[in-house]
This record gives sequence, C-alpha cells and structure tokens, in this order.
Amino acid sequence: MQTYITVKGFDNDEFVERRSRFIGYIKHVETEREATDFIAQIRSKHWDATHNVYAYCLRENQVKRYSDDNEPQGTAGIPVLDVLQKNNVTDVVVVVTRYFGGVLLGAGGLVRAYSHGASIALKKIGMVTMQLCSECELTCTYTQYGKIPATIASFDGVVDDSEFTDNVKVKFHIPCDNLNKLNDVLSELTCGDCQAEEKNTNFFEQK
Repeated sequence: MQTYITVKGFDNDEFVERRSRFIGYIKHVETEREATDFIAQIRSKHWDATHNVYAYCLRENQVKRYSDDNEPQGTAGIPVLDVLQKNNVTDVVVVVTRYFGGVLLGAGGLVRAYSHGASIALKKIGMVTMQLCSECELTCTYTQYGKIPATIASFDGVVDDSEFTDNVKVKFHIPCDNLNKLNDVLSELTCGDCQAEEKNTNFFEQK
C-alpha cells in the first residue's frame, strides 16, 4: 500500500433531529486499544446519553468494528461504519452520541441521523492522504548544496533537516517511486559525486 486516507487529531460536530441531539466525535487512532480507550472516554463524558454508537477502521490487521449500543440492529453502528468505508478512511474512530428527544425517528430516520452524525464529524476534521516515502540522507559540498533543496522539492521531496559542518548533510523524505529519478538528476548535477541513500521508509502527509 503506497497511500491511505486518514484524519489528524480530534474534532466533533452536532445537530438536532426532531428534538434528539446527536454529537459526532472523531479521532485519529492507530491501534484497537487507542480506539476502545477513546470510546470509553466519550461514554464516560456522556454517561447520561441515551446511546453512544461507535465504529472504527484500522490499518492494523484491517480491523473494522461497530456497535449499535442498543439502537435497533443495523440502524446505527453500520451507517457510521459505512460513512468511513465510503470515504476510504482508516486509522479513525467515530462515536455518535444521542440524547433522545421524545420523538421516535423510525429505522430510516435513525440510519440517516447516525450517517449524518458521522459525516459532519468527518467533514469538520477533514481528511489527509498519507504516502509511503523513503527517508533519505545525502552529503554534499557547500557549492553543490545551492541546488539540492530545490531539486529535492521538484520530485515532491521535503527537506527535514540540514547539518552544516565540513560538508552539508541533508535529511529528507520523498515518495518511494521518485527516489531513483532524483538520484539520476543529482548524479548529473554533481558529476556523479552526490547520491541520496535510503535509511528507512515511513508514511508522511501528502502535500
């Protein structure tokens, strides 16, 4: 997998439907423990709510789970999970809290309400695309350095750090597929003197 879509941080949004109050909470998580801890946190915060419905999707073991939390089966947790799946978003947990307002919504109304609770939370926080990148280092002279940052940027790379001693050591990340192309250009610019070495691979936010 070269890319995936997720969210950053934590956010929430809410709405009222026929006197029932729905609050959608959303958070970036990377493990099932983080997801269940967040669900427990929201349940504790809203201990007096009628329902705390949740769903989460993780890259770790491709886990996908949901709960209707005593709403009629299929009317709450699955619609929340469906919003995440339709947006191809992962490493995310959503809890939609409901305070019952005294008016029954019916099965269709519940599906729409819980879908909307998840959707507005996702819209509020926004989605980001993460891309698999090579974390690299290269060493060059001060004269060569003048063209290096711009050359890295031209291949969608991002300089993370530069150390200035007798020479210049540049640390950067770049989409994995672009590393060989970058090295070809670096070789031309420096007469074969400068090449980037991959130290690790990791996911970074796609700019």
